[in-house]
Amino acid sequence: MLNVAHLRQDFPILFRKVNGRPLVYLDNAATSQKPRQVIQALVDYYEGYNSNVHRGVHTLSMEATDRYEEAREKVAGFLHAPSSECIVWVRNTTEGINLVAHVWGLANLREGDEVVVTEMEHHSNLVPWQEVTKATGATLKLIPVKDDGLLDLSRLDTIITPRTRLVSVIHMSNVLGTINPVKELGKAAHKVGALFMVDAAQSVPHAAVDVQDMDCDFLAFSGHKMLGPTGIGVLYVKPEVVLGLEPFLWGGDMVREVWYDRATWNDIPWRFEAGTPNIADAIALGVAVDYLQALGMKDVRAHEVQLTEYALERLKPLEAVTVFGPRDMNVRGGVVAFDVPGIHPHDLGTALDQEGIAIRTGHHCAMPLTRDRLGLAATARASFYLYNTEEEIDLFVDSLKRAIGYFNGVGRRSPRS
Repeated sequence: MLNVAHLRQDFPILFRKVNGRPLVYLDNAATSQKPRQVIQALVDYYEGYNSNVHRGVHTLSMEATDRYEEAREKVAGFLHAPSSECIVWVRNTTEGINLVAHVWGLANLREGDEVVVTEMEHHSNLVPWQEVTKATGATLKLIPVKDDGLLDLSRLDTIITPRTRLVSVIHMSNVLGTINPVKELGKAAHKVGALFMVDAAQSVPHAAVDVQDMDCDFLAFSGHKMLGPTGIGVLYVKPEVVLGLEPFLWGGDMVREVWYDRATWNDIPWRFEAGTPNIADAIALGVAVDYLQALGMKDVRAHEVQLTEYALERLKPLEAVTVFGPRDMNVRGGVVAFDVPGIHPHDLGTALDQEGIAIRTGHHCAMPLTRDRLGLAATARASFYLYNTEEEIDLFVDSLKRAIGYFNGVGRRSPRS
């Protein structure tokens, strides 16, 4: 198990105060905090070997290139990818999905083809496919969500059909916490000859992910949700698939040779990385991978299961609170979205912030799910990570009780002790 008290010492921001209270950070599904090791990696790059990569023969450039490509290898190992050449650096999950939408979707989809997503998708795995199917004449289809927060797979063979060219699904919902059966969905896609993509923004930071065992063709995630910096993300592409893809952007490091009237392309993955890349943040993401590997993703997952079970148990007696998502922790991650009828989530979030507690409020970039399936304009959301504690959940629940009492006119909120 994790030694949470010990590892919390690695996170400077956890020792700050907000509105005079110790920070309780429960917005990890939006972004995670960064350990000193990751922060120091950024400092080391800019102070010690700041240089461009792949172009110079001088010492600084060679050091930067080595560490930049070492980070790519670390990510490949973290995902159990067959090669680091399957790892493409992008800015975030959104860019990774858009890259696939442009270089594969626009080039391959035609009228009559189908793309399948789910009703619980983040906008980043919905809007790109809306636009690509609109541009190509293809059809976008949805796998429905049941009232318990799980996908309804009872009619999967009528949704994924021989016309399906791509199935693209969220691995773990950032609203419901649902962990979807991606291996089953991937098999269904491949059975009809379709490709399979996974939005792993909420899964890769929290549990072991093996792209070869999952047998996905594409997988995207963001560094900032897994202890790394913002502005760096990863797109994994299966080797058999990547060879058939043309570049997304032109110029810079993606070329091999250039004449006045034509050009040839670099090897993969650099073919998809035009221009000077985000060197420092890629290196720092490699350090974040080292940190998670040292802890062990099995223990990270076990800790979050314990926290989420505890949070659900603490919230259960609050009759005013409706919690969304499955109750079975085998298919749920560390996300707890909830609603208090008659109290706007933004008011709850503001009240909790006054006591130093950071949660998320809004539609969480899943507006159709929130509005059409949950019947709400917004929800409040607490999300956990490896440095959170049961004591923090106690503070969160106690503060939530006081906020509900205050807004319902039961009494004034008392200060947190």
